[in-house]
Amino acid sequence: MPYATALDGVRIGYQVSGAGQPLVLLAGQSNNHTWWDPVRADYEAAYRTITLDWRGTGISDKPDEVYSTPGFAEDVIAVLDALGLPSAHVYGTSMGGRVAQWIAINHADRLDRLILGCTSPGPAHGFERSQELRRALADPVRGGRVLVDLMYTPQWRATNPGPYPVLGDRDMPPYAKARHLVASNKHESWDRLPDITAPTLILHGSEDVFSPVANAQVLADRIPNSRTEIIRGARHAYFHEYHPVAGPLALSFLAEGQP
Repeated sequence: MPYATALDGVRIGYQVSGAGQPLVLLAGQSNNHTWWDPVRADYEAAYRTITLDWRGTGISDKPDEVYSTPGFAEDVIAVLDALGLPSAHVYGTSMGGRVAQWIAINHADRLDRLILGCTSPGPAHGFERSQELRRALADPVRGGRVLVDLMYTPQWRATNPGPYPVLGDRDMPPYAKARHLVASNKHESWDRLPDITAPTLILHGSEDVFSPVANAQVLADRIPNSRTEIIRGARHAYFHEYHPVAGPLALSFLAEGQP
C-alpha cells in the first residue's frame, strides 16, 4: 500500500483506482477508505478515484494527539502531493464533508469541483443531532443498532443484511475514536464558507437525523456558486442505499467540469 507523509511526519495510507480526472472520496468520522467500497465502481469507471485512511484508521499512523478537520485537510493535500496532482475533484461525506470544506477554503487552487454530502458547517451555526440521540449512540448496548438505523432504512436493510461499511473502523484504538469525535465536534467553518470559490453540489438525504437535512440549506445559503439536491427517503448513508439516485447526480455535476 502506498503512503503519503503529512507535514508532521505521520504516514497516511491511500488507495487509487480507475482512470481519468482525479476524484478524491472522503469518508466519515472513525471510518477508513472502505466506506466507499460499495459505490466506488460508480466513480472509477470515469475518474481516477483516490481514497485515504484518516490518521487513526486503516493502515495510516495512529498518533495519540489532537486531530482536527483542518488538519485532516492537510493530510489530503499530502496525498495529492504524493501523487503529483496539482488539483482534483473532492467529494466528502459526513465528517469527510467537513474536511472537504477546509480543502476548498485553504487550498482553492488544488480543488476543481466540490461535493458535500450529509454534512454541516459545525455546531455553532448548523443543526446538530439531538441529545437523546447522542446518549443512545454512546450506549454500549444500543449504540450499534441505533447507528445502523440512522444510516439505512429498515426496508433496505431487510434485503441487504450487510455487513455495512459505514459503521466505523473496528480496529481503531479507543483513543483514536475519541480524537475523531472531538475533531468533528469542534469543526467550525461558518465564517469562511463564503470564501469557497469551487462549484459546489450539496447532497443530503431527506430523512437524515444523524446530520439533520436542514444543514443542506444552511450550507447552500453560505457557499457561493452552490446548488442542492435532497434525496427523498434517504438517511445518512444516502450515497450507498440510494446510489442509483445519488451516483448519477454526483457524476452529472462532475462532468460539467470536464475539459
